[in-house]
Amino acid sequence: MRINELLGKSPVFFFSHFGRIMNLGVFCQALFAATVLTLFTTAPAGATALSASPPSTSFSQWLDDFAAEAEHNGINHRFYSYVFEGINLADADVLAKAAYQPEFTTPLWEYLDTRINKLSIRAGLDAESRYRDTLRAIEKRYGVAREVLLAIWSVETKYGEVLRNNKRLHYVPQALATLAWGDRKRASFARGQLIAALKIMRDDRIDRDKMYGSWAGAMGQTQFIPTSYLTYAVDGDGDGRRDIWNSVADALASSANLLSKNGWRRGESWGIELAVHKSLMARNGESKSLSAWRKIGLIKADGSPVPEGQAMAELKLPAGLDGPAFLVLKNFSVIKRYNNSDVYALTVLLLADQLAGRPAPKTPWLRPPDSLTFLERREMQQLLTTRGLYHGESDGSFGDESRAALQSFERQKGLPVTGRPTQNLLKMLRQR
Repeated sequence: MRINELLGKSPVFFFSHFGRIMNLGVFCQALFAATVLTLFTTAPAGATALSASPPSTSFSQWLDDFAAEAEHNGINHRFYSYVFEGINLADADVLAKAAYQPEFTTPLWEYLDTRINKLSIRAGLDAESRYRDTLRAIEKRYGVAREVLLAIWSVETKYGEVLRNNKRLHYVPQALATLAWGDRKRASFARGQLIAALKIMRDDRIDRDKMYGSWAGAMGQTQFIPTSYLTYAVDGDGDGRRDIWNSVADALASSANLLSKNGWRRGESWGIELAVHKSLMARNGESKSLSAWRKIGLIKADGSPVPEGQAMAELKLPAGLDGPAFLVLKNFSVIKRYNNSDVYALTVLLLADQLAGRPAPKTPWLRPPDSLTFLERREMQQLLTTRGLYHGESDGSFGDESRAALQSFERQKGLPVTGRPTQNLLKMLRQR
């Protein structure tokens, strides 16, 4: 039975939001403050969920018990039964991803390379051409530059590509119920998000076969958690519905609405690159007006002085002295309302600069001399696949599964086992 059949012409229930509306920034701060992994992180094959103690009730019993809380929040029993019809087991993959701790830490330069490269820029420019009229209208209404919206879309789902990979998608109500039942750390968050997800399905008439997202419940082209959807999602294409899964206009307009309502400043820059000097380290993280920074002698990367002004700017050295330094302005902090991570904000805004034709930072990110480019890392994954050692995606992102495959190759060749992608190992893999 589909939602339209279930609801028929019955009146929509009016309700108050469950608890305080949690936005994406709070969500990411609470759950992912220590990591910059996306919500579509895939645990390596064989990974299992780890739990300090198993839940005291079965998953099916938890679903039965939660029905009363859902009804208290305006979800009638008939609709609740429809949402969970045929679902008796938790999503084990969700618990595995929730418990997964990556063995390796990705250096900042590699993280940026994976998301800001020729392929992501070319795809973004193609999307800009395809949706030019839509982006122009959104930009005019909300004041958020089109390149910023494209960059968010790229970082979140690779311009929607991730949503076409069913292996990465989860039925959102089941995923959130699984977290609420089996993950103590996320249980409170998941209960509130589940109530919101049920309201979305009921009020926006989203069918079960459309209600798919990440393991943590983020949904659509630009990854909204359910409470953020309720607060910020809009109808961008004028068809009378909010559909962030299938309507690019709805998804991008919703992201623009989120940024606008959190203080995005139309037409303003996000930051200023500085000339790097060791004296900056002592002031890393300090906030002053632009005039105050100018007064103490800060110099832009192009050699000119920092401009005058009363706008507040925070000094950030994301990689210490091993990369660029920035004075970041209000719009940088607004991006963090989408995901409360400096690395996320920097990635989105540097990619946006490239999509708009602005130059990359003058100061390069320090890399090991034998490191690989994004395209070379992708080639290495493809070569490991042809040797039967790697079974994941050849996406240039070298996580645990890629490194484990490379370690297997190193063992085969009698080499020191490091799992680190280098020029020498790439040359060996190219040899047949």
